[in-house]
Amino acid sequence: MKIGIIVAMDKELQQLQQLFKGDDVVVRKCGIGKVNAALGAQRLISEFHPDCIISSGCAGGNGDEILIQDVVVSTELCYHDVYCGSAIDDTTQYGQVQGMPVRFQADPYLLQKARKLTIADCPLTIHPGLIVTGDWFVDTREKMRQIVDLFPEARAVDMESCAIAQACYIDKVPFISFRVISDVPLRDSNASQYHNFWDTVADHSFQVTRHFVESL
Repeated sequence: MKIGIIVAMDKELQQLQQLFKGDDVVVRKCGIGKVNAALGAQRLISEFHPDCIISSGCAGGNGDEILIQDVVVSTELCYHDVYCGSAIDDTTQYGQVQGMPVRFQADPYLLQKARKLTIADCPLTIHPGLIVTGDWFVDTREKMRQIVDLFPEARAVDMESCAIAQACYIDKVPFISFRVISDVPLRDSNASQYHNFWDTVADHSFQVTRHFVESL
């Protein structure tokens, strides 16, 4: 099985490249944001022809049960900063690109495998749920509240996953996203949790992705 993994930043790339050495798993950095993510996904699909793609990296968390270093695995994905209006099609919902699904669904087989993960030597909590994506670095409570007001069920907020999901949907490539929670913006005021995550607790945060790949 050929597996493609996409990350946004050098910090994430360094973590994951240490975990995957074989030719059957390719880890690529796309850069930050939706356009970079979609372009990176398309390049990976065109050049590597993977059987599935995994988005891996960090994200802001939402929900009382979500803690820093927990992992959110996507059940579905949408954009928190897309609104196509109702002038042409009054069925299009907030967060939906017109002509695309309301929400992109994680591949059922990949999601089933993710739900069954048990990792004895990696005591991280995995939360299945909605991941919302937009071109915001959410560094204030006010920004997070704007997103949560629209998507209260969201468990993670990032800048790439849904764009990768859209590219995979168009190219019919199975997709899932694993996002390590680096901060919980509604419990933070100046992104200090995010910066502290990289300074102190990131070292083993991507082991869930390794265990997931090994389970396929």
